[in-house]
Amino acid sequence: MAKHLLFVALFGHGHVNPTLPLVEELVRRGHRVDYATTAEHSDAVTKAGAHWVELKLQSPEVLNPPRNFGPEEIPAWMRSMFAEMRALHPVLREYCAAESPDAICYDVMNWPARVVAEQLGLPAVRFIPNFASNEAFSLFDDVMAEAGDENPLLATLAAECADFSAELGVTLDPQSVLNFTEKLNLVFIPRAFQPAGDTFDERFHFIGPSLGAREHAEPWSPADPESPVLFISLGTVFNDRPEFFRTCIEAFGEGPYQVAMAIGNLDRAALGEIPPTIDVRPYFPQPAVLRHADVFISHAGMNSTMEALYYGVGLITVPQMPEQAANAGRVQELGLGVQLDTATVTAEALRAAVTQVASDSTVRTHLDRMRTVVRDSGGAVRGAEVIEEYLR
Repeated sequence: MAKHLLFVALFGHGHVNPTLPLVEELVRRGHRVDYATTAEHSDAVTKAGAHWVELKLQSPEVLNPPRNFGPEEIPAWMRSMFAEMRALHPVLREYCAAESPDAICYDVMNWPARVVAEQLGLPAVRFIPNFASNEAFSLFDDVMAEAGDENPLLATLAAECADFSAELGVTLDPQSVLNFTEKLNLVFIPRAFQPAGDTFDERFHFIGPSLGAREHAEPWSPADPESPVLFISLGTVFNDRPEFFRTCIEAFGEGPYQVAMAIGNLDRAALGEIPPTIDVRPYFPQPAVLRHADVFISHAGMNSTMEALYYGVGLITVPQMPEQAANAGRVQELGLGVQLDTATVTAEALRAAVTQVASDSTVRTHLDRMRTVVRDSGGAVRGAEVIEEYLR
């Protein structure tokens, strides 16, 4: 029997993109999918077959997290984030009351969707595009521990949660905001990449990544099909790093790699002279480039990490924030690449790391094995099956 599903992911390419192949598969199976997100993602969700439900940001500045994740910067940003999520609650509640979806499927960051599901007695599915957490492994605890005993982020969250709870008469605390386990949790990574993966129970389904229509949406091919390809990108959020991109130019400007370097909205002029071996653009179709790439210098966002492993591309990681550092550490632990410190990385270190990852037969063996694991995890097809079984 066809179901009516409401997907919720307020913003973030790394949070929306992993869900799009699942939308495609559910729609193909005859289900109706409404997708609540911001205008930035409206074209993507409608092309996937969903009906777009507009969500508006109260303060667009929240899209620009602090450059440095320090004890002063993060609580202020978290307050802004909480305000956005708080404003999301009445919008979602009103929509659900009017449209009567059969279930709410929400991104892990979007806790108001869970609150609405509880209030209306609707089944909920949680989407996790990063590491999952349980009693054996908690990304939340690792990040909190870095702040010491007097944790300003935890104090900020506690105060905001108490205020929200008092206003609506619901139960909300920092732990449930950051890590609430639903009866069904879909994790967009393979279990083999998850730390302590064997400790997660039947509520967690590690379906791995799917590329869906994005895999062939935009073409790209290297100018010289015989020369190796190096892809460089810091993703869509933390890419205001002209000094890092200048270091990459210094490292690879004289070859032997054909370099595709995505710099986002950064002013190209800030990079100085760019040699002809380096193709600099605001954006590249990432799946198309990775299909040809030999090595990927990446911020280690989970979506980028999974797409690299889907194609068996070795990683040089230069994480820009704590969650990315956890991803980068796992890449190195599993022998899939090398982690470098973005604050101290040099041209020499980049060249040495790329040479190592490109030529090491052990790394190649690990990559081949993980590529098989990634592609055998089930992806969107398995995700749709699990959702149908849950709602049947």
